[in-house]
Amino acid sequence: MHSTSRPDRPGRRLAGLLTRGRLLIGLGSVIAVAATTVLMPTSASAATTICSNRTGTNSGYYYQMWSNGQGSACITLNSGNSYSTTWSGIGDFVAGVGWSKGSGHTVSFSGSMHSSGGATRVSLYGWSTSPLVEYYVMEDYNGSAPGSGTYKGQITSDGGTYKIYEHLQVNQPSIQGTATFEQYLAVRTSPVTSGTVTVQNFINAWAGYGMKLGTMNYQILATEAWGGGSGGSSITVH
Repeated sequence: MHSTSRPDRPGRRLAGLLTRGRLLIGLGSVIAVAATTVLMPTSASAATTICSNRTGTNSGYYYQMWSNGQGSACITLNSGNSYSTTWSGIGDFVAGVGWSKGSGHTVSFSGSMHSSGGATRVSLYGWSTSPLVEYYVMEDYNGSAPGSGTYKGQITSDGGTYKIYEHLQVNQPSIQGTATFEQYLAVRTSPVTSGTVTVQNFINAWAGYGMKLGTMNYQILATEAWGGGSGGSSITVH
């Protein structure tokens, strides 16, 4: 969901899911989701494939599937903490598993991602309210490292160096409907397919640049793709 102009785009997507405005990472434009669409949370069982916009829980984990309707995209819930995705000719989609309420905990992940055309990101992604913020810790991506908005500085965490950006999203879909909000981005300079994200380190780093989060909303290890490409990912969250 994004539209951050995506910072690529982040801003909208996820937000959208709940009210259906979604976010995204921003490479330029967050997912523009119809803010009027409402996704109904549901429960899912293991090895369930979902190809329509939906949020819910599976074996204690929160999951999300969202697409702007262009091309095709699906998420397969292999278990509570493991999923795979496929997409083709996609306009914009974001999917992943995690928690209905984010925190500063430490998240480990492993997996793989491949794509052709368009842009793809694997990120620790979430939202906060009061203030309304969409945030990304980008771990893997195709092509050159993304970056948009105002560059703030760097942080070293979990064996990597991350560049920090702040990006204003104006009248974009969010978890509270169409709104103006900030996107906080931390982009790993050397992408990895597995690793650890100490979320509190990024919360502290953002705050050090005056970029404060509010009350945490959902938080997922997300795959996001846009721009007409095709590909797939397989991710496990530990």
